[in-house]
Amino acid sequence: MKLILTNEVSGLGAPGDVVEVKDGYGRNYLIPRGFAIRWTRGGEKQIESIKKARDAREIRDLGTAKEVAGQLGALKVKLATRAGDSGRLFGSVTTGDIADAVKAAGGPILDRRRIEIINPIKSVGSHKVSVKLHPEVSASVDVEVVAG
Repeated sequence: MKLILTNEVSGLGAPGDVVEVKDGYGRNYLIPRGFAIRWTRGGEKQIESIKKARDAREIRDLGTAKEVAGQLGALKVKLATRAGDSGRLFGSVTTGDIADAVKAAGGPILDRRRIEIINPIKSVGSHKVSVKLHPEVSASVDVEVVAG
């Protein structure tokens, strides 16, 4: 099945890329979640607008990405959220919450789609989160989740 990616998918491609995937993966995962659209001649015209939007969001070059990674490494991010007496959260911490907390801590503005949470954050404490700034640069951020 031929698809046009609308969001970045790890291991597959970036927005605007035309990819060939198995039918079930495209029909049951990528299309329903809005990560891709079916490839058509009319859809191919949308590729340019998707790529322009990606370029506007993307960090321009490798040097800037390394600079931002340095800023993130030195940053202490504290995130206050609702939690029970045992330290278990009501719900979990989302990538949007982390992006807002980084901005509030004086860090750079991050696109929530670039933040990767390996294990869901559902408890109070210190957690590591990775941020993919550039295809060659990833940064890790220490997030301190406290009951608030």
